[in-house]
Amino acid sequence: MQMIDITELRSHLPDYIARAAAGEEIMVTRRGEAVVRLMPVKDRRAAAKEQLARLSAGALVGDVVSPVEADWSAAQ
Repeated sequence: MQMIDITELRSHLPDYIARAAAGEEIMVTRRGEAVVRLMPVKDRRAAAKEQLARLSAGALVGDVVSPVEADWSAAQ
């Protein structure tokens, strides 16, 4: 991740926006302190699919022992 001062960002804003849109993350600083991070917008559907894939990798499918028709109570 590249760090740039806000004055540099103001001088070359279109260039930095293009770089962020291409996938680069850019940290903007003011007086040496990080204040803003420029990063590309993620496709929410793709991000959700990636998270589901990560979660399903650790899940067991078909691990329910009781038949669906069995009566049960949460109090038991």
